[in-house]
Amino acid sequence: MADDKDTKDSKKDEVLDLLSEKPKPSRRERQRQEATKVNTVDDQKKAALDLGIEDDQPKRSTVRKTKNSGKDILPSISNRLQMKEDPDFAKVPPAEGAPAEAEVDPEGDEAEPLGENVISIKPPIIVSDLAEKMGMMAFQIMADLIKLEVFVAPTQAIEPDIAEKVCEAHGFIFEREKREKGGGVHKEEEVFVEPEPEVEAPEEQMAFRAPIITFMGHVDHGKTSLLDYIRKSRVASGEAGGITQHVGAYSVKHGERSITFLDTPGHAIFSKMRARGADVTDIVVIVVAADDGIMPQTKEAIQHAKAAGKTIIVAINKIDLPAADPMRVMTQLMEHELVPSEMGGETECIKISAQTGEGIDELLELMALQAEVLELRANPKANVRASVIEASVKAGRGSTATVIIESGTLKNGQPFICGPFAGKVKTLMDDQGNTIKEAGPSTPVEVLGFAELPNVGDSLVGMESERAAKKLSEERMDKRRKSRLVAPRKKRLEDMLQAVSGGGKAQLKLVLRTDVQGTAEAIKNAIMEIESEKVEANFIIAGAGAINESDVLMASSADAIILGFNVKVDGKAVKAAKFEGVQVKLYSIVYELIDQVRESMLGMLDPEIRETVIGRATVKQVFKVNGGRAAGCIIKSGKVSRTSHARVLRGKQPVFDGKMSTLRRHNDEVDEVKQGIECGIRLGSFNDYEEGDVIECYNLDKVSQTL
Repeated sequence: MADDKDTKDSKKDEVLDLLSEKPKPSRRERQRQEATKVNTVDDQKKAALDLGIEDDQPKRSTVRKTKNSGKDILPSISNRLQMKEDPDFAKVPPAEGAPAEAEVDPEGDEAEPLGENVISIKPPIIVSDLAEKMGMMAFQIMADLIKLEVFVAPTQAIEPDIAEKVCEAHGFIFEREKREKGGGVHKEEEVFVEPEPEVEAPEEQMAFRAPIITFMGHVDHGKTSLLDYIRKSRVASGEAGGITQHVGAYSVKHGERSITFLDTPGHAIFSKMRARGADVTDIVVIVVAADDGIMPQTKEAIQHAKAAGKTIIVAINKIDLPAADPMRVMTQLMEHELVPSEMGGETECIKISAQTGEGIDELLELMALQAEVLELRANPKANVRASVIEASVKAGRGSTATVIIESGTLKNGQPFICGPFAGKVKTLMDDQGNTIKEAGPSTPVEVLGFAELPNVGDSLVGMESERAAKKLSEERMDKRRKSRLVAPRKKRLEDMLQAVSGGGKAQLKLVLRTDVQGTAEAIKNAIMEIESEKVEANFIIAGAGAINESDVLMASSADAIILGFNVKVDGKAVKAAKFEGVQVKLYSIVYELIDQVRESMLGMLDPEIRETVIGRATVKQVFKVNGGRAAGCIIKSGKVSRTSHARVLRGKQPVFDGKMSTLRRHNDEVDEVKQGIECGIRLGSFNDYEEGDVIECYNLDKVSQTL
C-alpha cells in the first residue's frame, strides 16, 4: 500500500512539474538573449584587466607614485600578475623586454624607480619607435591609444603628453629629449653632381676620332664657298647678302676617314662665335682672299687660334682672280708671326680657288696629315660630353641645339644636363637631316629634347637618370635666381639731380627674335656696344624663335619695337601687331639691322637749341609813343632783325628777354638794320628803357644731336 501511495505521489509531482514548466521562448526571443550575452570590446578589455581576480574578493588599486615625479604609475598586466601583495594572482611570466618592477616601500606609497624605467625619445614620437623602446608590440601601444581616443597608425606620430600617459600605464617614465638648435627630422636629400670629365682613360678603350677643323677669316673671303666645294653643296648661294651669319657644322668623308668642319661667320659682330669655334676645334684654317689680304677679322681669327693653342693652316683663296697677289698675303702673315713654310717657317700655306677647285685636294691631304700627327683619340665608352655650338627654336620640334661630341657616345633616350637646363635626347639628326640612333666623338649632331633653349657654348653632360638631371637643374636654376637678387643700387647725387631736372638717358626698347641663339647673342652685344651718353638700348626679349603673339603683347605693354632676323611672323602675331599698333621690322642682313637701330637711337634725341648772337644796338634816347615807350638806338655790331629774339642788357645784367615787336627806320617799318645805322626798337610790352642800355639780338637754331 505504501508503495502504491509513493507511486501516486511521484506521478502527481510530475504532473505538477509539467503544469508549472514555462513555455519555450520563440526563435526571435532566443536571438535577442544571445545578442545580450555578447561582450563588447570594452567588456573584453575589462575582463582582461581583471584576469585572475575572483568576484567575491574586493579589487585593490595598484597605482603607485614615484618619488621623482609624484605621478601615478599604472603597472602593465604582466606586472600586476606578478605582484607579491596578492597571493591569489596567477603567476604569468613577464613580457620579454619589460622592465623589472620597482620595489614598494611598505611605509609609504612612493617607490624609487630603476634607471631602466626611463624612456627618452626625441620628437616626433613615432608609435613603432615608442613600442620598440618599451619592448612591446606596436598593436599593444595602439590599444592603449584607443582608450585615450587617439587613433593612429604604427608609422604615425603622437603628442608628447599622450606618449607620457602611455608610458605611465606600463610602468615607464617618459622624458622628452630636446633637439639641438636647427635639428629636426629631415629626409636625407640626395646630392647630385655633374660627372667630372675623364682625365685618363684606359689605353684599350681609347679610339681614333675624326679631326675637328674650323674655317675662320674675314667676311666674304670665301670660307663657305670653300666648304661648299668640299661638301659638293651650295650653302653659300642660299645665304642672305652672301655672308655667313651663324655657325655651321658638317661631317665630310675623305678617303677612309671622316673630317668634321665648322664654318664660322666673318662679320665683326660675330667675334664670340669665332672664339667658340677656335675653342672646340683641333685645326684652324685661316682663309685669306688673295686680292684682299689680311683684314681686321682675319687678324682677330689669328689671335683666337693662337690663344686657344691650335694648329694653324693658311688657305690663300681666290687665286683665280686677276688681282690676286699671294705673295703679298704671305708677307702680311709674317707681320703676325706666321712665317710660311716656303719662307723657312712652320706655317703651311696652300694656294686654292673655291670656284675652280685648284689646290683643294692638296689642302685636304695636308689637313689629314696634321690630324695624324696630332694623334687625336677619345674614349667612346666614357660618360658623354658635348659642346653646344648653336641653338634654335624650330616649329614642331621645340628647342634644339647643334652639338659636337667631345667624348663618349650620345644615344637616344640619354638624360643630360646642359648649363642650368635638363633634358632627355628624343631625336638625333646628322648634318644631312637623317635620324640616327647614336653619335660618337667628333660627330656633329642636332639634338632634340631640351626643356629650355640652351646657351651657346654650354657643355652637354650625360647623367645617370632623368631624375638626377632634373634635380641638378633645379639646384642650378635656384642659384641663378638668387644671383639675380642683388642688393639695390644706392642713389647718387647725380641721379637725384637728373631725376629732378627730368634728364637721364632715353631708352630704345627692343624685342629681338633670330633664327639661332648665337646670332641673337651677337646682335644684342653689337647693339649694346653702341656708345652713347644720351640714349641706350633696352632688350625686353632677345632669343631664337619665330615672332609670336606673346612677343607682340609684350612689346605693346613695354612700348617696344620688334626686330626679326631671318624669322617669320605667326599669323596671330600679324593680327595682334595691327591691333596693338606695334612696329615689326624684319631683316636678313645683319649690318642693315645694326645701322637702322643706330639711326633709330639718333631719332629719339631731340635737337639741341643753340643761341647765335647776330647783332647789338646801344640805346641813345627814349621816346614816348602811343601806348608806351620806344628806344632810339644805333647798331654797334652785326645787324638787328625784326623776326629775331632780343634781350635788354643793363650793366651786363639782362632785364628783359623776348620777341621784337617794332623795328623802324625813320617812319618806315623795316625787316633789318645793319651796323652803323640808327633805328627805333620796341620789345613786346617792355617800357623801362634807359639810355646806355644794350639791346642784343639773337637767333635760336636747332642742331641735331649725336650719340
